[in-house]
Amino acid sequence: MDATSHALNTENIPHLKVLLVDDSRSIRQSAQAMLEPMGCSITLAEDGFDALCRIAALRPDIIFMDVMMPGLDGFQACALIRASPQFGETPVVLVSGSDGLLDRARAELAGARRYILKPFRKADLLEAIAALVPTARQSTAPAAVPNEEAADGAHSVAG
Repeated sequence: MDATSHALNTENIPHLKVLLVDDSRSIRQSAQAMLEPMGCSITLAEDGFDALCRIAALRPDIIFMDVMMPGLDGFQACALIRASPQFGETPVVLVSGSDGLLDRARAELAGARRYILKPFRKADLLEAIAALVPTARQSTAPAAVPNEEAADGAHSVAG
């Protein structure tokens, strides 16, 4: 995936199913507060095991997952999702407080489509949605998230 920006089709946001996975309740609530008012259907999970239990019933359009969690961490959960014939194409965005090269490499090896740094902004989440969820993209639009600055902390894993 390249680092090209995509415009967000906000008309399709209310139809998106988002799985938010983080062991921190405040982080889950923060991301939920950013996306739910736009109409996203939000499901919360506390760790990688919880996420894997919820994914089959939910069939999310995109998953935002913390890297460091007890039990099954984000790298491991992402790799398991990628290995699944049913859910292998579901975009997983790993979220971390670490901007280290090793963590970015591990994210790429696990199959993450993006790597976002904490603290994230609403623009970071929306840019990832616009870039990774085809139904959320405008067909002919400028390469920017409307009314939001380009995300400083959001990067494609390869970029």
